[in-house]
Formats: sequence, structure tokens, C-alpha cells
Amino acid sequence: MSLHPRVWFITGASSGFGRCMTELVLKNGEIVVATLRKPETIDDLKVQYSPDRLLILKLDVTKPDEIAASFATAKQTFGRIDVVFNNAGYTVLGEVESVPDDVARAMFDVNFWGAAHVSQEAIKAFRDTNQPRGGRLLNVSSMVGIKALPALGFYSAAKHGASLCLLDVQGSHWVLALAALEGMSEGLAGDLDPEWNIRVTILELGGYRTKAGTESMVRTKQHSAYNKPALAPSVIRAYVANPGRGRNGSQDPNKASIKIFDLSLLQDPPLRLVLGKDAVAAGKAKVASFSSEIEKYEEWSENLYSED
Repeated sequence: MSLHPRVWFITGASSGFGRCMTELVLKNGEIVVATLRKPETIDDLKVQYSPDRLLILKLDVTKPDEIAASFATAKQTFGRIDVVFNNAGYTVLGEVESVPDDVARAMFDVNFWGAAHVSQEAIKAFRDTNQPRGGRLLNVSSMVGIKALPALGFYSAAKHGASLCLLDVQGSHWVLALAALEGMSEGLAGDLDPEWNIRVTILELGGYRTKAGTESMVRTKQHSAYNKPALAPSVIRAYVANPGRGRNGSQDPNKASIKIFDLSLLQDPPLRLVLGKDAVAAGKAKVASFSSEIEKYEEWSENLYSED
């Protein structure tokens, strides 16, 4: 545990896990740099906490210059950044054939490129500003990063293994996955010099009571080829259209945030934290299925070397 209050840099602080983590960190006596597109949405926290505890900055993560400027302001104000909670993002609902390029690209600009640029600035702050060096980068992903969900193909691709939302549809557990972010995060963790004392963790979250499936979801028009009611994309769309159904059992993001805070205190945190009973079940099923397929076709890899 640090002897001084740690400084957290949180993106997407307006709602969901971003808001939950902002409140929890402040309640634990630490410092928050809360970034979001509409700062007025957390004016209530501004009233409760003094400027030496809470700095609110307007930030659109699709704009690299704004990301760099926000980190610079945070470092100038508090002298260091100890934990980055890389959380900003939203969902696009639509079959792969249904999502227009501009809609998919806009989502990638936030969920992947925004997270990637925040990650780059975080590493620079941990290595080049902090004395002693070190920091914790927590990249928020989803269970869809473990297993992609029908009607969420592009969302899954953007965060695969990155951001997780699990839905229970007609008794079947399907995971919303986010992949580019996971691959980037794992590669980044491998890039780092151990002497920098920087740790990266991918948070693969299960289904929680947030706005991911409601206000924070862009919905595209369904392709006519997929409009059979029994097809998986149609079932997903019907479920999302009735957000009140089956949500009473969804997990509490406030309780999960406590676990994430505990993770931030670990000296040797895991590369991945699968958080939620649904996410754990999906992860185990994915590993078992993948292992089975590898073993089934392992012999196909024999005698593939060139003879010369």
C-alpha cells in the first residue's frame, strides 16, 4: 500500500464502472482525475470533494491531443499518476452485415483507438514522470473478449478480451466480447521493461447493471436476411428491446468495483481478471472448447516442415 494517496486517472467517469470507481476511490481517501465528455454530469461530486481530491476534465478519447493534454494537466496538478482506469466506451448492436462502416469505425475510435492512446499516455506517465517509476493500467474489457456474441460482432472485435457484458437470453449464456483491445493490452504488457514497475491488467467483466445495453448502445437496422425470430441475432435484439426483462439478477457494479480496487493494490496483479460468475463460466467453457479443438486436429500439424 502506498504511503501517499494514489492519483487515479479515470476515463468515462460519467456512468457505469467509471462512475462507480470514481466514487469508490474518493471514499477510500485517494485522488481522482475524472475525465468525461460532459463534465456537468458529475457536478454532484464536485460539490462533495475539494479540488485537491477531485479534478474533473473534459475529454473525448477519440482526440489524441485532448488525451495528451488531460494527462499533462493531471501531472501538473498532482505531480504523478498511479492508476489509470481505462474505461470509456460504448456498444454497437448489429449483425456484421448490418453495421455501416462509419458506425463501426466511430465505435472503434472510442473502444479501441481511444483506449490505445490512453494506454500509451499512461505508460509514459508511469515511466517518465513518476518517481519512483511505476503504475497500474487497468483496461476495461468484456466477456465478449472471451466469446463473441451474435449481433455484436464489431463490438466484440473492438474489445475482444477487453470489455465484457454477459446476457442471459432464453436460458443460454452469451457473451458480448471486445478483441483488438485485448490483443493490444497483452502485447503492451510484454513490451514493458520489468524495471519500470508497470503492471497491465485486462478486466474481463461479466453482466452488470450499467447502461451498456441501454443508453450507451447504438442500434443499427437489422439486415433482412437475419430477421427470423429464432435466429440468434433476432433473439439478442428482442432481449435488448426489453431491457427490464431478466435484469434483476444482474451483478452489482459497485460490488465489482471493490474487487477492482483491491486488485489495484496487488504487487503482482494478473494480466487478466475475469470478474463475475457469468464471466468465469464463459471463460472456462471457452478454454475447454479451444483445448478440445487443438487436440482433435493436433496431428494435422505433423510433417509440415520443408524437406530441403
